[in-house]
Amino acid sequence: MGDVADKLAYFQAITGLDDPDLCSEILSAHNWDLELAISNFTSGSTENSRSHTANASEATTSSMNPEQVETGLVVGAAGGPPGLAWKIVTLPFSIISGSLGLISGAVGFGLWAAGGVLSYGLGMIGLNSGRNGESSTRLVSVSAAVSEAMDFVACFERDFGGTKPNFVAEGFMDALQRSRNEYKLLFVYLHSPEHPDTPVFCERTLCNEAVVAFINENFVAWGGSIRASEGFKMSNSLKASRFPFCAVVMAATNQRIALLQQAEGPKSPEELLTVLQRVIEESAPVLVTARVEAEERRNNMRLREEQDAAYRAALEADQARERQRKEEQERLEREAAEAERKRKEEEEARERAAREAAEREAALAKIRQEKLLSLGPEPEKGPDVTQVLVRFPTGERKERRFHYTTTIQSLYDYVDSLGCLEVNNYSLVSNFPRTVYGSDKLSLSLKDAGLHPQASLFIELSS
Repeated sequence: MGDVADKLAYFQAITGLDDPDLCSEILSAHNWDLELAISNFTSGSTENSRSHTANASEATTSSMNPEQVETGLVVGAAGGPPGLAWKIVTLPFSIISGSLGLISGAVGFGLWAAGGVLSYGLGMIGLNSGRNGESSTRLVSVSAAVSEAMDFVACFERDFGGTKPNFVAEGFMDALQRSRNEYKLLFVYLHSPEHPDTPVFCERTLCNEAVVAFINENFVAWGGSIRASEGFKMSNSLKASRFPFCAVVMAATNQRIALLQQAEGPKSPEELLTVLQRVIEESAPVLVTARVEAEERRNNMRLREEQDAAYRAALEADQARERQRKEEQERLEREAAEAERKRKEEEEARERAAREAAEREAALAKIRQEKLLSLGPEPEKGPDVTQVLVRFPTGERKERRFHYTTTIQSLYDYVDSLGCLEVNNYSLVSNFPRTVYGSDKLSLSLKDAGLHPQASLFIELSS
């Protein structure tokens, strides 16, 4: 469409607007970019305005932008499919940008489904405020492409029943990615609701049980109405000139698809099956190659993961052995340190005991020396001198002379100064008569105690 008049007429035919001045203003606002103007108009219009859109089946015959299509042979890993000339179709940016909604669309659809269940449950217990079927209102908005696909699937099933291809309720780019992931071709059906051949084609051909079974088994199916934004854009990209329109495509490169086959106009079930079977047979090498390459990638990835897992297991085993070795070494070091500590403690205890014993012995020796000095020199024999004999428990005997005025305490000091006893608790006792010279008699003199001029005493240990 080179001139302004053709663009204006085409825009009026698609949008259903009767006012040429209004159409001119809209196109002028979009710099006479026909596709952009129609896209913005259709995506922003209400369902009521869509119902007045004219039949677009004839208008799409000349809608293809020459810059959008490059024709050539696509060579695959196996040298390309035999006998099948492909078209490489560059998709509009608006279609490609729709692929950015894959994650948000999937999440949104899931939340919409969950919201529907929640809304239904609330309705069952009387807590839903919706009326007259309004409980099915979507709680979470989805992308425009997903919304259009869901509307198409619902309307198609309503108009032609449940026996139909399993059209995916997602945008075109998401469906294309799904076909790539499943190693299948993408079956595209562009629906022209007001075309006279559409109802018969859908009822007798597209919903034929054999056709439905073949498409569902061998393809990922995507459908769109040319009255919706994405369906219209795809009719432009695929250069649909007659309706009903079917095509088989596959992903080629970024922003491009390979158009393998298209079927335009009314077709019988046998004719459509023949076309689809031929495409499957001729495209099998490419699909098989892609599946084999993907399997090899998965195997390589699995092998790398197994190798990484084995390496991690070996590394963890080495680390565990190293930790065990360190723990054993630390245990031995702790035991050695504990043994050294005990040895030092025992050695210090022995040294302390020896020191204390030496201190006690020194103290006793000092006491004995002091007591010995307190006795004074041993007097010579004489009438005022008492001869004292002391027998020890060991049988040893000790004798010494004392002045008869010496006290019993001096006898105890004498025994202590000898250092023959290892105990301090003892008593001096005489036999005939038996007399114990205990603490009550320490101040008595030898003469007063009846021990003069001589005395024989033995030591009696206290119990």
